Amino acid sequence: MTIASLLSDRIGFGTAPLGNMFRAIPDEEAAATVQAAWDQGIRYFDTAPFYGAGLSEERLGAALAGKDRDQYVLSTKVGRVILDELETGSRDLGEKGGLFEHGNPNKMVHEWTADATERSIEGSLKRLGVDRLDIVWVHDIAQDFHGDLWLQKFEEARTGAFRVLSRLRDEGVIKAWGLGVNRTEPVELTLALDKPQPDGFLLAGRYSLLDHDHALQRLLPMAAEQGVDMVVGGPYSSGILAGGTHFEYQDAPPEIIEKVRRIKDIADRHGVSIKAAALQFALAHPVAAAAIPGATKPSRIAEDLSALNENVPADFWAELRKAGLVSPQAPLPGNA
Repeated sequence: MTIASLLSDRIGFGTAPLGNMFRAIPDEEAAATVQAAWDQGIRYFDTAPFYGAGLSEERLGAALAGKDRDQYVLSTKVGRVILDELETGSRDLGEKGGLFEHGNPNKMVHEWTADATERSIEGSLKRLGVDRLDIVWVHDIAQDFHGDLWLQKFEEARTGAFRVLSRLRDEGVIKAWGLGVNRTEPVELTLALDKPQPDGFLLAGRYSLLDHDHALQRLLPMAAEQGVDMVVGGPYSSGILAGGTHFEYQDAPPEIIEKVRRIKDIADRHGVSIKAAALQFALAHPVAAAAIPGATKPSRIAEDLSALNENVPADFWAELRKAGLVSPQAPLPGNA
């Protein structure tokens, strides 16, 4: 089953912010944001144990409680097992250090073995309060967390998580699986395997208006050839393309701020919101099944849907291309 066939709409809700990413948000605000997404027709929700050490899953599960489970698609991730034991020291989260410092204080075991995968799924089902998952992503087996050891972690996942998720898919327990990463190389390696074969991948931050060249070189042609779908995570590049100041989960560097300014100048001349440009660009690639921007305020949901439906003139895309702000190989909305 393809990822695209599971999703009825091209936009979903990425719930990393519900794990208190960057800031502590009240439970009431988190619940209201999920409800706003539901009320406005969003039916795909993505989460992970990593997001606030289970906090995002707990909040999402509470907000969706009582809603017909057959009416929405739910994805979470494996690679972290949340323990009852509390963390006493600082967490080692690679390039994402401090990202969820306001999340739950529980210890996390970072492991992609078969046993850990089973335990991770069991914990997610309990926190979400559901009896099944639709999509499971293998989370963060890439350089941004593991540096030179990432191939070792990939092999752990290949012989552990990949095989477990393939079996669960074949048994009908889940509908699809793939990788959920912030780098292209692990997905390329996976697509090169004879088996097991993923149904899709969630690529965060690597197919955006600001950063897409690398994905276009190898990954997306491979995915298109194999009929494997992409869910675009981080279409706003951690917020910098939505009026924020973060890029790659950190304060944006000067060169990124300058690039955003150049894009915004062109957008302003054409009466286009930069949020609409970012979202529609990410979805223009034929491999893209959906994008899952995150939100922590109900008003952001309406903004995302407005951005999705905003009329963006072809002249805007042509000027971006001429200015060298998008790759010549990147498909543009409306074949601009």
